[in-house]
Amino acid sequence: MEALELARWQFGITTVYHFILVPLTIGLSILVAIMQTMWVRTGKEKWLRLTKFYGKLLLINFALGVATGIVQEFQFGMNWSEYSRYVGDIFGAPLAMEALVAFFLESTFLGVWIFGWDRLSKKVHLTSIWLFAIGANISAYFIIAANSWMQHPVGTEFNPETGRAEMTDIWAVLTNSTTLAAFPHVIATAFLVAGTFIAGIAAYWMVKKARANKGDGELPMYRTALRFGAVTMIVAGVAVIVTGDIQAKMMFEQQPMKMAAAEGIMETEEGAGFSLLAFGNLAGDDPGSVQHVLSIPGFTSYLAEGNFDATVTGLNELQRQYAGTSDAANPVVPALAGYEVESDTRPNLAVTYWSFRLMIGLAAFSAVTALAALWLTRKGASTDKKWFSRLAVWSIPAPYIAASFGWIFTEMGRQPFVVAPNPTGSDMVYMLTKHGVSVAASTWEVAISMVAFTLIYALLGVFWYRLIVRYAQEGAPTAEASTPRDNDGDGPLSFAY
Repeated sequence: MEALELARWQFGITTVYHFILVPLTIGLSILVAIMQTMWVRTGKEKWLRLTKFYGKLLLINFALGVATGIVQEFQFGMNWSEYSRYVGDIFGAPLAMEALVAFFLESTFLGVWIFGWDRLSKKVHLTSIWLFAIGANISAYFIIAANSWMQHPVGTEFNPETGRAEMTDIWAVLTNSTTLAAFPHVIATAFLVAGTFIAGIAAYWMVKKARANKGDGELPMYRTALRFGAVTMIVAGVAVIVTGDIQAKMMFEQQPMKMAAAEGIMETEEGAGFSLLAFGNLAGDDPGSVQHVLSIPGFTSYLAEGNFDATVTGLNELQRQYAGTSDAANPVVPALAGYEVESDTRPNLAVTYWSFRLMIGLAAFSAVTALAALWLTRKGASTDKKWFSRLAVWSIPAPYIAASFGWIFTEMGRQPFVVAPNPTGSDMVYMLTKHGVSVAASTWEVAISMVAFTLIYALLGVFWYRLIVRYAQEGAPTAEASTPRDNDGDGPLSFAY
């Protein structure tokens, strides 16, 4: 393997590791803020205990997220220095805003929230967790704006004298249509992840308490948390479907090659079906061998244009358009100085096809848990059914994995471009992935760093998992431990905060 392949693997591995932590922080920060708001408004002890319980798990997740996220930005200057040189004028702006505005906001007020329980009034302390949650979501917006520019470059032009892409309109970059479509979808996914996380842990404790015949106040408390998480899952699930449909229609316009690859559509079709199963050489060596076995008639056409009979352009025709050999269109990718396009611009069909389906299928699994939770806890009831506890706990990783496959689809479907060409842009800017890798990093240097980061991240993953399991199995703190003390704040600075 060459340095390019290893650098891609390293960035992919560290990104997937990091993104496991991101959606839980984004969604859980808002949900914990809502829990604390309910306590301040109602004065009910159960909401305070739930705030402390899930807040502790939020802190563990956020700490590991920061540790793994820092590495991401370093890689742009190390393995991908040519990419940074070419697009740093645009790509660096939203990243700088994320660090200077969003990250400082969330990290500062998270500290205030941790250490302010005995020092601040209820409303001021509540404001700190809301500012942290808002900062986490603003941080997500800037990151998505940077990524969306790579998917659909706007507000920029290519300078042939410097050989670099240069920003012409920062507002166009921040309000990119791709960003406005992707951000709600990512946030809805984050709420689905967080809602499943809350419901899964609450279901475990509710069933455990019910089977032990404990009629104390903890059983209704965990029932409340379960229903809170289940309602969040239902609302977030609907939002994921709606925003995903909007994003898919935009992708068919902006990145038709990616969406055709997601379906394995080789030739242009009218009323293209959505295949549930396909076989053949999806690796791209023999695309004509791809055969669709099970499919939903016309559904891909509906995803593309909202019309079951719409025409979906196939990969072969799109390839001719990209290369400028089609009679129907000028080249989508004109030659730029030093960045000529390859003869084959199709992404890896196997990865794109299956990641798209795993994203949808695993996300749908959470809906089963949510509906079961609401049904079993209707009319004030609780349940001691062990199968439900197992279902809820095993459903926790499903939206995590679905979100990871969603990003794998988004990034792999853009290949071989690291900055995809904009078919509707007047000032063409694009970059092949092979041109973005550092010319100074050797194969061995990238290989050593990839192995080191993978091992370190694996070790951090073990710590994260063990800490989450340990404190989840401890359950919500007692009423006495949860009640803020009316003193000068002296006390242990631990996870009991």
